[in-house]
Amino acid sequence: MLYKHRYISFLLLLFLAIPLSAQKTRKQLEADRKRLQKDIKKVNKLLFDTQKKEKNALEDLKDINQKIDVRERLINTINLEAKALSNEIDVNEKEIKKLEEKLTKIKKDYAEMIYKSYKSRSRQNRTLFLLSSKNFYQAYKRVKYMNQYAAFRKKQGEEVVVQTKLVEQLNDSLMFQRQLKDTLLASQEDEKLKIETDKKDQEKLISQIKKRERKYKRELKKKQNEEKKIADRIDKLIRDAIAKANAKKGVKASKGFALTPEAKALATRFEQNKGKLPWPVESGLITRRFGRQPHPVYKGNYINSTGIHITTEKGTNAESIFNGEVLAIQVQSEGKKSILVRHGNYISVYNNLENVYVETGDKVKTGQALGKIFTDRITGKTKLIFVLSKNTTRLNPTSWILRR
Repeated sequence: MLYKHRYISFLLLLFLAIPLSAQKTRKQLEADRKRLQKDIKKVNKLLFDTQKKEKNALEDLKDINQKIDVRERLINTINLEAKALSNEIDVNEKEIKKLEEKLTKIKKDYAEMIYKSYKSRSRQNRTLFLLSSKNFYQAYKRVKYMNQYAAFRKKQGEEVVVQTKLVEQLNDSLMFQRQLKDTLLASQEDEKLKIETDKKDQEKLISQIKKRERKYKRELKKKQNEEKKIADRIDKLIRDAIAKANAKKGVKASKGFALTPEAKALATRFEQNKGKLPWPVESGLITRRFGRQPHPVYKGNYINSTGIHITTEKGTNAESIFNGEVLAIQVQSEGKKSILVRHGNYISVYNNLENVYVETGDKVKTGQALGKIFTDRITGKTKLIFVLSKNTTRLNPTSWILRR
């Protein structure tokens, strides 16, 4: 029975420890805050400072939602960082109190020692103390005692200096932490005011969309159909490439590439770099994530994203995320192009290109420019649609590329 109670207690402690270990340090929160602040600058630059030929409420709503989302995450991060600072301040205040108590005691002991030393300061007293020894051994012990006493006195004096400096350093640190906390809280209030303005703009846009619901639904459906056609074409192209490659090797119908030792080694290296692969653009902002997502306005309507949408600056090139071979180049609607690069049995796809710099069969290197990304003349945005798959199975690209 006792063993059972101990086991239950152990489990409770284990479960309580899990959230604590999952908590981020203040340094990690500080890094998150700085990254989110950069993201807000990117949102403003890439989504709101672009030259638009005409306004589109659905597009504008998507942009404002992106800004609100980043601001909300920033406010939450600032709040967590401020709490972490409060904990540090509490710890430092307690530590200063302990140090000051210790310093007071050391100073008191040192003062008493100095006073006693002063009373027996004359050389005559020390000489008499030695001469009054009963024998040589006692005299030796008394000399040793006097030397130890002098050394201890010196050590106590040094300890006073050390402890005084520690208190001063902690006080300086405490002052900095309090100032930083005040700055963070002021920044948080500023972000809250900005988000209130953003939410008012959001409500206006939703109202506009609802007034012209039929028009925007038609546009939305058209875009979804176009995206589906592109995805279907790419899927077919990959299936055909697998069938053709396997037929050459005399392999029967398969769902994946039959890999040569060289291709298998390349796929293995690709897998080993999961989470560390470079972005397909030098700089950018993810404006649509992978997978099925509910529409921000129309309930019951979902956006199915085959990859991620990365908004970047005009004139930016799409870059290969790893060594590989150009599997195919496809021309889509309005002359926009897609490049498929094979990395063993992994395929990276770069959609929405204005022009391309490579040809089918070309060997490409990590970071090599593949083509210039298309800039929409109406919205003014430059957007790369990046898709990743293993054979015919789509993968979430954000799990494979570096976190920025």
